[in-house]
Amino acid sequence: MAILIIFLLGVGNFALHRALLDSGHPLLAQMPWLTHALTRNLSLLVELLILVGGLLLVSRGLVWGALAYLCYSLLNAISAWLILSGRV
Repeated sequence: MAILIIFLLGVGNFALHRALLDSGHPLLAQMPWLTHALTRNLSLLVELLILVGGLLLVSRGLVWGALAYLCYSLLNAISAWLILSGRV
């Protein structure tokens, strides 16, 4: 069950990450290296590696891996909400 939850959180993280990359927010303009297509894909690859790490930890029965990924997802959601809602 925990693996399914981590996977669904990962799907949400990818959706938020992609929404932020496509938002055209002025904050992203301050990081010109992120506008390059290769760098954008590398940032999504890092997101994938974090998800795979979380899934591996949970598959080994390490509860702290699930909690760590949950905290990571919550921080992603809060920061995406702040950026996409124009509060930052």
